[in-house]
Amino acid sequence: MRQIVLDTETTGIDPNEGHRIIEIGCVEVIERQLTGRHYHVYVNPEREVEAEAITVHGITNEFLADKPKFAEVADEFFEFIKGAELVIHNAAFDVGFMDSEFARLKPVRKTADHCGIVDSLAIARAKHPGQKNNLDALCKRYGVDNSSRELHGALLDAEILADVYLLLTGGQTALSLDAGSEEGGAAGGIRRLTGDRSPLAVVRPTDEESGAHEEFMAMLEKQAGETVWGRLQAQE
Repeated sequence: MRQIVLDTETTGIDPNEGHRIIEIGCVEVIERQLTGRHYHVYVNPEREVEAEAITVHGITNEFLADKPKFAEVADEFFEFIKGAELVIHNAAFDVGFMDSEFARLKPVRKTADHCGIVDSLAIARAKHPGQKNNLDALCKRYGVDNSSRELHGALLDAEILADVYLLLTGGQTALSLDAGSEEGGAAGGIRRLTGDRSPLAVVRPTDEESGAHEEFMAMLEKQAGETVWGRLQAQE
């Protein structure tokens, strides 16, 4: 399964009031493993960023003045996420902004028509009811290092969320595919073992080790009843 962990930063909190996306950050996860492939872009929102929003993410109007408009990056962004399952913390917020941006363009695209959507906040609330489940709280709960997160940033938050999500849902967090780290970079190849390699050695237990194992299994059966190992041996 291909998943894209995604975050955005915006000029304000409500796209219905004309607020726009100013930063998009995505990291790719395939079969629950981080690939190293990502997409990141800053966007000129064609309007002012609210002062309150700047205190959250630190992205100023001056910084965004020479950045591309959403219409200029929309196709590249859409191709990166198309067909993937999007993992987003408080998904309604980001998807609402994405749909608002796509609605300004032709053809009009609706995120849910092209991507699956998973809300990691909803998962966290179900797993930890009555507790704080924002990203910082989850980092602390799951031991994810967020020491570099002084301000919100879409790519940094997506990278942190990827680790949190995989731990939250009980899976792999290590980077395992040798992939390019450029925006939209191609994934690395798979290294296959050659057919003429030396066979793996078969290490068999000694009589002493086998005896110790039998004694241990007998103790388990005495204390807990029939074991899976005992049933398998009986079937042989």
